[in-house]
Amino acid sequence: MKNQTPVTGLLSENIAHMEEFFHECDDIKKKQMNLGKNRDIPAYLTFIEVSVDMGTSALSEVLKYLRTLEKEELYQVLEQNALGISDATFFDTVEDAADGLLTGESILFVEGFDRALKIPDDGYPRMGLSEVNSEKVIRGSNEGFSDSVKQNAALIRKRIRSPKVKVKQLKSGVRSNTNLFLVFVEDLVYPGLLEEIERRMEGFEIDGVLDSGVIEQLTEEKWYSPFPQFQTTERPDRAAMSILEGRVILLVDNSPVALILPTDYNSFIRTSDDYYNRWEIATFGRMLRYMASFFAMTLPGLYLAVTNFHTQILPTTLLLSFADARKGVPFPAVIEVLIMEISFELLREAGVRLPGAMGNTIGIVGGLIIGQAAVEANLVSPIVVIVISFTALCSFAVPNEEFATAFRILKFFFIALCAWLGFFGMLVGLLAVLIHLSHLKSFGIPYLMPFVGADLTDYEDERDFLWRQPLRKLTRRPIYARRNRRTRLVWQSKNGYGKN
Repeated sequence: MKNQTPVTGLLSENIAHMEEFFHECDDIKKKQMNLGKNRDIPAYLTFIEVSVDMGTSALSEVLKYLRTLEKEELYQVLEQNALGISDATFFDTVEDAADGLLTGESILFVEGFDRALKIPDDGYPRMGLSEVNSEKVIRGSNEGFSDSVKQNAALIRKRIRSPKVKVKQLKSGVRSNTNLFLVFVEDLVYPGLLEEIERRMEGFEIDGVLDSGVIEQLTEEKWYSPFPQFQTTERPDRAAMSILEGRVILLVDNSPVALILPTDYNSFIRTSDDYYNRWEIATFGRMLRYMASFFAMTLPGLYLAVTNFHTQILPTTLLLSFADARKGVPFPAVIEVLIMEISFELLREAGVRLPGAMGNTIGIVGGLIIGQAAVEANLVSPIVVIVISFTALCSFAVPNEEFATAFRILKFFFIALCAWLGFFGMLVGLLAVLIHLSHLKSFGIPYLMPFVGADLTDYEDERDFLWRQPLRKLTRRPIYARRNRRTRLVWQSKNGYGKN
């Protein structure tokens, strides 16, 4: 058992011990005050900013009451716990007081009193602040980030109640003066990563930062790449999971979208509920998503390459079926594909911009009506409608919207190459994308990790790759964490359940 530091009657010692726990925690407020009728008793109050209401809460009433007492009366009231609060708690050690603070309550130290007092208040922000719309999961929390950077930091602390979680405040925007929070676990994150983030943040000046997307665009190393080098999330549980891996969360005031860095290709494919469900279904889901990301980029081009250049690879009956479906269509196959692709992209954009249920309706009904009308008018063949619909379905299966957008853009690149060069164009396009991805890094981490660089972690990262091994075997943190802090699961029982 770890050594415990007792709370003493010397306020300065207690403050020093609490500062050791919560240095570089800008979301934790620390107030020194004087209590007693004559204001002659120094005290120290600390709490997580958004978890306490200093106006009309129980805490404010307690402090008002303590300011009306004589010195001897105040100590007597504390000793007898005569505050009239049923769940007020005393802590004998600084460690227990720190744990109490991380539950979302306020902690009071009083000079001359050798215990810390936990005073209950509002607590952490609860469900109902916001609900995730863009990252739906089958199993897991439905809480989402809000527009308040302080509430968002508290939602992460609510999930990881450790004093090792640090919240470092930055400012950005010459005129907007926007608050930014860097959230990380002190002993897991590489110090060089924090320095690099701050260096990039200091590398520009801009009038205003109104969303995390501004920071993302201005700090990306390869700004011309269609692939995002920051991972975005609106889920506090995903953010908490990421900082436990040794990554850093960047929160921006007035934005519900947090940035996770560094990242890689595999991180965009994983979802939160991959770790809440059994390994078999998680593995199956990942295989589907990897397949979807490939076909979202290449399927229309593959169709053009086969039908225009390499019809000999198709069975005769299928080839005749394709030829029969194209009877009466006045356009070349590439024009058909482009007409349908642009139509579906317009429907997608209209669905996003229209409010509420109307947007969902226009996406589904509009696609059916336009597809059917185009086929009946002999503008496109039915097989093209099927190909484009399946491509759109694949892009929707990619969990991260920004990541899926990269494949939507590259889809037109493959359509042009395959319409011009056939399968050779497909190979040239795949080679160009792979070369680009192999050169891409996110804050020093290879984008294709663990396709490449798996030996850097003794191939441990491959356990959480395309095939997600059972959770009991994921005992090591990924490459983001410090080398001497890679262990995240230790089996204590002797029943053999933890054996690999």
